[in-house]
Amino acid sequence: MPAPARPNRRRDTPPPRTANDETEVLRGFLTYLRASIAAKVDGAPEPQVRTAAVPSGTHLLGLLHHLTCVERALFLGEQVTDWQATFEAASADTVAEVVARYREVVELADDVLDGCADPGAPLPRARPGRTAPSVRWALTHMIEETGRHAGHADILRELIDGSTGR
Repeated sequence: MPAPARPNRRRDTPPPRTANDETEVLRGFLTYLRASIAAKVDGAPEPQVRTAAVPSGTHLLGLLHHLTCVERALFLGEQVTDWQATFEAASADTVAEVVARYREVVELADDVLDGCADPGAPLPRARPGRTAPSVRWALTHMIEETGRHAGHADILRELIDGSTGR
């Protein structure tokens, strides 16, 4: 009888060491979390990547699709009318496509942030009728949102194929 497959146990990557500048610290932690969740989804097998393993219906691919929508709304000013729907990737989307879209929107969001020198200033986005949040608030919110869902992704990926670590 063959030995059971050993789970993929990646080494944990420690939190980033950044300069003492507030914006660099916040962006460093956001970058760290973004890379962590993208790595959790990248290479996850079908159909498990879109199969709910918890009663709430949450699944790995949906988490990354949701975070893509949050990044687009927060940093690029795109409007979302149904946040619950953002937790579902299209059935035709492959894992690689969802991961690539997430990484693309992260680059676009970083381009916006690169032009923001004052963390207390509003984000430079066009959203008629809505005041843009401060850069500080946006970074803090995105760290919280990404960190929360990265924790969910850790558990879901381990349930799928035993992969652990970040």
